Amino acid sequence: MEITKDKITEIFCIIDEFCQEYDKEIARMSICEQGGRKHRNRKWTMSWSEIMTILICFHFNTFRNFKHNYLFYVKMHLCELFPKQLSYNRFVELESRVAVEMMLFLQLSCFGRCTGISFVSTQLLPRHFA
Repeated sequence: MEITKDKITEIFCIIDEFCQEYDKEIARMSICEQGGRKHRNRKWTMSWSEIMTILICFHFNTFRNFKHNYLFYVKMHLCELFPKQLSYNRFVELESRVAVEMMLFLQLSCFGRCTGISFVSTQLLPRHFA
C-alpha cells in the first residue's frame, strides 16, 4: 500500500496542530530560571512536525529499512513536501529528540482503547488517517 502525497500532507497537518498545542502547553507550564541565564534555542532546519511525519509515513511504505526509505523515497520523491531536507545522518541525530513528543502524539491521537487483545496490520490506518 503506497501512501499518497495528499495523505502525507494530511498527516503533517494533524501532527503540526498537535506540536503547536504541545509547545503552548510546555511554555505555559515551564518554570523561568531566576539567574536570567539565556539558553540557546536555535531553530532546526526541519520542524518537529516534518520529522515526525517522515517517521510515521515510513511505516506505510514497503522499504525494509528507514535509511533506504529516507534516501530513495523522501529525498528523491518528496522534495516538494519537505524542501529543507537534512542529510540522513543529521536526520537520525534529530529523530531521537522528538521521541517523547512522537510517543505522546501516538498515544493521544492514534491509539484506540485497549481491549486486552492487540494486533498490527499494515492494512489498517490509525483513526485520524482513515
